[in-house]
Formats: sequence, structure tokens, C-alpha cells
Amino acid sequence: MKQIYVNQIGERDQVESVFLVRDRIQAMARNGKPYMTLKLMDRTGEIEARVWDRVDEFARLFEKNDFLHISGRGNLYMGKMQLVVQQLRKVAEENIDLADFLPVSKRPVAEMREELDQLLASMNDGPMRRLLGVFFDDSDFFRLYSRAPAAKGMHHVFIGGLLEHSLAVAALACDVAQRYAQVDRDLLIAGALLHDVGKIGELSYERSFDYTDEGKLVGHIVMGVEMIEERSRTIPDFPRQQVMLLKHLLLSHHGQYEYGSPKRPKMLEAVILNFIDDLDSKINGIQTHIDKEPERTGDWTSYHRLYDRYFYAPHETQASNKVPPADPVAPVAEPPKARRSRDEPLGFTLGEQLAGQNLNLFAHEKEKKD
Repeated sequence: MKQIYVNQIGERDQVESVFLVRDRIQAMARNGKPYMTLKLMDRTGEIEARVWDRVDEFARLFEKNDFLHISGRGNLYMGKMQLVVQQLRKVAEENIDLADFLPVSKRPVAEMREELDQLLASMNDGPMRRLLGVFFDDSDFFRLYSRAPAAKGMHHVFIGGLLEHSLAVAALACDVAQRYAQVDRDLLIAGALLHDVGKIGELSYERSFDYTDEGKLVGHIVMGVEMIEERSRTIPDFPRQQVMLLKHLLLSHHGQYEYGSPKRPKMLEAVILNFIDDLDSKINGIQTHIDKEPERTGDWTSYHRLYDRYFYAPHETQASNKVPPADPVAPVAEPPKARRSRDEPLGFTLGEQLAGQNLNLFAHEKEKKD
């Protein structure tokens, strides 16, 4: 039987495919019979699956993050597609291509690396450029930075998401700096590229996306600040004032205490970083919600729980429902050593943000993580 992907499963479809188990929960129905709920994923998305029969037998065969060959049937329940599992068996990892199971950025890593290098070359040959060189000339660091997602569930949730998101925020930083001459462009670019750098250790992304122990106990903001402190000390006579300013950008980029920010923005560059980071996160999160429903009827999306609304998205503006081609992360070449180079619509007002009226996505991320 032809393999079918998550975004192709329809009502009453008979499915024979391999999926990655993102989560599994066993429970007891009201009639006293055990059942199991699975979250299954491939590179096109996730689907909930239910096991109603032979639960104890099947439960002994696999764990979370295993690969399963599933035989089942598509079932529409309360407006969402589910998979009713009839048979399952574990599949050995050596028979698996991970690119089939984890979503990957549509932008090639080589293309994003070129954009990053051009951005670094556009900076003044000062402290911030030298510090960024210490980070991005390190091939081991860049391998992690170019693979990590930007979040677990809200935005840029794919391999390469951190790099794609950071470059988008940096591009917005350049636009703002060009319009407002008083902005320290180098500091803002450094903040854009490093604001989420701690996520290379906060998140695990070799199989499904989850939080590491250090991510849960320390968090990416503190982890990022520690990385800046450590690497800045490898540069002789690096100005401590510049380290302090960059640390403040990381510590305040969530904007408000209730959104997990240890400090509120108290510099112009910090205020800008908070807004443009939130802007890019919201745009990606909303577009992802729109794109995951290519076969919906009508021009409105399903209800988005965290945004507390539906979104208007006419079908003619959306891509057709096709399984995207696998685009595994390409090997990263050694960088040249010589170089040193949230929850209102997008039209929310500045006053509303400063008053904390919009339900920022970072708050939801923190709530889910904690």
C-alpha cells in the first residue's frame, strides 16, 4: 500500500506508514477499558492516534521517540483528523531517514549562511563584529545553531528554525537602524543574532522537539547570557560595557516579567529587539496555522486557541496541498578562518504592547514549558 503522509490523511483513508512517536499516554476509559493516545509526526505535521484494542500488548513494543509502522484508518473527530490504530510495529532507526520525520526549513543552510556572512561583513570592525566572529567561526557551534528550531511549538518549529528566525529579526533590525540614525546598528544586529542563542542547548532536536533538563531548569535566556560572557572573555580587552549592553538585550527581549523576561527593555535597542522578535514570531506562527489547513472549507481558518480567534485566509492565496520534498540539512562547510568580520492582531498599538495588553506568545511558550 502506498505510503501516506500526515497532511494527506483523510476521512476513512486506510493508512500504512511509518511515523515518529512524539508522545504517548495511556489512560482508562469510563467503561474501565484501557486505551492509548499517541502523537505521531512526519515532516508534514502531526496527528493524534488512538489505540483502542490490544493496548497492553502494543504498549510493551515501543517508547516515546521510537519509529512505528502504523496500520490504521483516518477518522474525523470534532473537526480534527485522527488515526485509529489497528496494527503497529517498531521500526529500527537504521532503516529511517530522519529528514522524512522532522520538518526542515524551506531555506537551504548554505543560502542562510551566505546571508549571515554578508550581514557580518556589513558591520563595523568593532567589538560586536569580533564577538559574533567568535560564535560563527566556530563550526561546531554553527552546526547546532543551524539545526535548532526556534521554539518547541509556537513558531519556526523546524530544523533550521533558529537560524531562519534570527536572520529575519536581524533583517528587521537593519531596516529599523536605517530609518533611525540614533540606533546602534551593530549592537542591535548582535542582539538579533544572539537573542535566542541559548536554544541550541535549551531544546533537543535530534528526534522530536522537546526541552532538555538544562532548558527546563535554567532556560535559554540565562544560557545565552552565560555563552556571551564566556566567549567575550576569549577576546583580549573586550569592552565590558559592550558585554553589559548585549546581555541586557538578551535579558529583556521577552519584554515583560510575566513573559519570562528577567529585565524589561531599558534601552532603545532593547525595545526595538523586543518588538521585532515578537513581530517575526507572530507572523510565522499565524502563517503556520493557515498553511496547516489547505483542505479547509471556506476562507476562514479553524479557531486558534492561543490567539483566541479565527483568521481570514482566502484559498487563492494559499499553496496547494502537496507533500513538501525532503530537504535535509546540508553539511556545513568550515567557515573561512580569515574572516572576522503574542496576542492582538499585527496592528496592535505601541501603547497596548507597553501596557502588556497583547497576549504575547512568549508567555504561552513559558507556560507550556513550566
